[in-house]
Amino acid sequence: MQINISGHHLEITDAINDYVLNKLERLTHHSEFITSINVILEVEKNTQKAEAIIHVNGKDIFADADSEDLYAAIDALTDKLDRQLIKHKEKLKSHR
Repeated sequence: MQINISGHHLEITDAINDYVLNKLERLTHHSEFITSINVILEVEKNTQKAEAIIHVNGKDIFADADSEDLYAAIDALTDKLDRQLIKHKEKLKSHR
């Protein structure tokens, strides 16, 4: 699985990189079919924004989150992705 973390108007420090990787680690437990994850972190005035695209076999899953704190935005993003991956996994099970 390939993970790409980039920043717009923001430098990705080692602490931010490690935090994102740690949060994304729990997503891999839901689906072994994840091929890549693209995470984009950006600053817009006073708002911190995190968005991600997960490439799963046959589908791309997108989520984004805004917050005044970057770490809170990352937490909200991973929660949204987690729910979407669970929903996708249950759809695959029901079609079998």
